[in-house]
Amino acid sequence: MKTLIVHAHPDPKSLNSSLKDLAVSTLTAAGHEVRVSDLYAMDWKATVDAADYGSEASSPLRVARDSGRAFEAGTLSPDVRAEQEKLLWADTIVFQFPLWWYTMPAILKGWVDRVFTHRFAYGVGEHSATKYGERFGEGTLAGRRALLSVTLGGPESHYSARGINGPIDDLLFPFQHGVLYHPGVEVLPPFLLYSADRLTPEDYPDVAKAWQERLLTLESTEPIAFRRQNFGDYEIPSLHLKEGLEPVGRTGFGLHVRG
Repeated sequence: MKTLIVHAHPDPKSLNSSLKDLAVSTLTAAGHEVRVSDLYAMDWKATVDAADYGSEASSPLRVARDSGRAFEAGTLSPDVRAEQEKLLWADTIVFQFPLWWYTMPAILKGWVDRVFTHRFAYGVGEHSATKYGERFGEGTLAGRRALLSVTLGGPESHYSARGINGPIDDLLFPFQHGVLYHPGVEVLPPFLLYSADRLTPEDYPDVAKAWQERLLTLESTEPIAFRRQNFGDYEIPSLHLKEGLEPVGRTGFGLHVRG
């Protein structure tokens, strides 16, 4: 299996970097081909601008139109094209990052903004009275799997259904569903390391063992059962979930998970 690891932490001595390195060694030993996009080490440019789209970028800049045109013309910035090629190469993508202010680090969001261009990650497929593009279960990256490995400062209770920070599934929904599932990636349940700032060196062996066990089940773990857009669960073109499909008592983001 071919695995891309996208890593977002500035310190090579951090817990996140240790987990990234362990993922590389574990997967390589298991026979995977592994590539790493270490965003801080790459000095990744985190902001979209006209330079991403070549000399024909419009003024004012129209990110969707210009990124799609540049993608189709092969004139995207070379660093963006390289990351898209890695995604097309990979069978599985592992994202390693800390949760900062309830979301991914800015450099990782910038990677998404620049790499997930129009005509690559969105705006593909048929748009008609019966189909609203190939997305949410279909798309350019269909057939691939992704796993988020996330460190969190607070204890698990803070991220529970009644916790002060809100349910972790809700906090990760925009990334797991809105970014990854949108272009067709099947998303595995995340690997979550709570109270990461309170871990001691004595705790690390147990963490490492749990992480290795998760990595070795990438191919066998069932993905989150997000609903597919074009397979009967949603009205077209409103994209409202059809009446009667919601599980009893479930609201919000949870409506878009089957079962």
